[in-house]
Amino acid sequence: MNGPTPPHHAARVEAAIASGQAARSALVASWRRSSRLHHLDPAGRSSPMRLTEAELGQARERIAPLLAAAQGAMDRLYQAVGASGCCVLLADGEGVPVDRRGTPGDDATFQSWGLWTGAFWSEEHEGTNGIGTCLVEQRPLTIDRDQHFFTRNTLLSCTAVPIYDHEAALAGVLDVSSCRADRTDAFSSLIALAAGEAAKRIEADLFRRAFAHARIVLTQGPDGSCGGLIAVDADDLVIGATRAARLGLGIAPGKALQPVPAADLLGGDTAHDHLAGGQRAVLQRALLRAGGNVSAAAKALGVSRATLHRKLKRFEIKH
Repeated sequence: MNGPTPPHHAARVEAAIASGQAARSALVASWRRSSRLHHLDPAGRSSPMRLTEAELGQARERIAPLLAAAQGAMDRLYQAVGASGCCVLLADGEGVPVDRRGTPGDDATFQSWGLWTGAFWSEEHEGTNGIGTCLVEQRPLTIDRDQHFFTRNTLLSCTAVPIYDHEAALAGVLDVSSCRADRTDAFSSLIALAAGEAAKRIEADLFRRAFAHARIVLTQGPDGSCGGLIAVDADDLVIGATRAARLGLGIAPGKALQPVPAADLLGGDTAHDHLAGGQRAVLQRALLRAGGNVSAAAKALGVSRATLHRKLKRFEIKH
């Protein structure tokens, strides 16, 4: 799909929907939602709707933590893909880009396509597209040129990755878009990999900010790779977990985590060994700084004297 837009795109979309392919194809299922659920016409030529500057400011305020956490990762992602004619967009849960990175020389082109802050890119408004379809299907995906629903969007290639907040709820989408005809499949794969890594960094930063006063512990995935992050408070209770960690530990995503003892949740996992080693070091440092005074060390750690005594006994730390 790297050539010019096929003729009669709208007719092809309608024919695919009518043929019943939606049951076998996620793309055609999205086209069907766009047509039958949202009553959009693939031949429609209206430009994307946009928020006013005041409304955009309010949208940015609503996801201020995500915006703050995304800055560094967006900068690095843009440095990797910007020279190839791509822009980087951060959209909220409604499919509205609230921040972007792009080469100034390409700004006029991207703005004319609606790939700009404040534009509506939900499936409800723009049919099948990277941002909107990613929000619906909640998975990384690429919508390449004539996979878009609207004929007017078939020169675009959009790679989108969902971003989940500190409670593992869908918070927004990171998108890399291009309107260049020379974007190859190999380069698209590299973009997808870079966007996925950037989304992970954003989620990790967002999680660390939300649990700034807790210890952050890595969990292991089934293949031995990092499975996610958990937050553990001073009483050894797990008070937060990223979506990846929840999936690995069997915890429901999308809601506040009820505190649970780390030992109960992690069991014999190697992450628990890491947690124990980290706690032992923290306790030893606190005691050294307090000159061996348990009361002073407990106060510095923000725990009760009884809790600290229990921890010292558990880790066989003499004082």
